[in-house]
Amino acid sequence: MSSYARGQAAEDTAAQYLANKQYRIIDRNWRTKWCEIDIVARKDDCVYFVEVKYRKTAFSGNGLDYITQTKLIQMSRAAESWVQANDWRRQYDLAVIALTGNPPVVTRALFTL
Repeated sequence: MSSYARGQAAEDTAAQYLANKQYRIIDRNWRTKWCEIDIVARKDDCVYFVEVKYRKTAFSGNGLDYITQTKLIQMSRAAESWVQANDWRRQYDLAVIALTGNPPVVTRALFTL
């Protein structure tokens, strides 16, 4: 399986995880010339901008370990772009879903970064 296919499988698993938790998937792989958001999901009156982090094995660390200050800034800018493009005037937040294995399994989900 290619790394692209593994990444897609991880994003599919993350989207299903969110759907099972009563989140509505609004967008997947939303992008502009400058940024990209893996999953945009809504629950109640809040939109979550979800970064999906997949690692083949736990040996290389949990996906949350790869959320650096730089990545948080990128995520925040991408969220602001989506908010402006979609005229969203309610609450929104950043989130990360970490997955490991083949097939991918959610190991951690962190909302409100």
